Amino acid sequence: MWKTGIVAMLLGASLLAHAQQRPAQQVVQWQLQVVKDGQQIDSFDGTTTVGQARTDTHHQVVQHNVGCKDQPAGSIDLSRTITVSPLRVDPEGVMFSIDTQETLEDTNAGRTDIGCKLPPQPRQVSASHPGLVVPPDQWASWTIVDRNPNLVYRVHASVVSNGANGTGTNGGMSGNGAATGGNNPN
Repeated sequence: MWKTGIVAMLLGASLLAHAQQRPAQQVVQWQLQVVKDGQQIDSFDGTTTVGQARTDTHHQVVQHNVGCKDQPAGSIDLSRTITVSPLRVDPEGVMFSIDTQETLEDTNAGRTDIGCKLPPQPRQVSASHPGLVVPPDQWASWTIVDRNPNLVYRVHASVVSNGANGTGTNGGMSGNGAATGGNNPN
């Protein structure tokens, strides 16, 4: 009699444990393009589990000729840091939370009183989108800066099939990429 009770208790515990298992988290593969004045200048991509975040930073160091002798100087690190977090997946698409911090160059370089060139001044831009919805098989756009320059993020996403394990870049923090020139595919 007691053996039957123990078997029933173990079977009940096994069923309860199975019922409490969480369904597998959905994994989203995404791409984010940075478009400045109509031209793509940078891109980010990743595979991230719903509810987790990925942060990437790209750097582009630029140098300008300044002074009355027009000599190279005035280096500026135009860094761009984004944090992308897929919040949910439903028939309307994938909803993302996106945070960004950018260092942009002022397009109007100044001059001294006697006409010598000054380097463009860096400008910090921070923006956050709490719920950008990316429809299936489409791109969604988010305007970060309206003008001087016009800066837009374009996002595409797809859900990774259940057979994929989503390892490698799944969630957490990622390392830094280094941009060279104006376009970095990292």
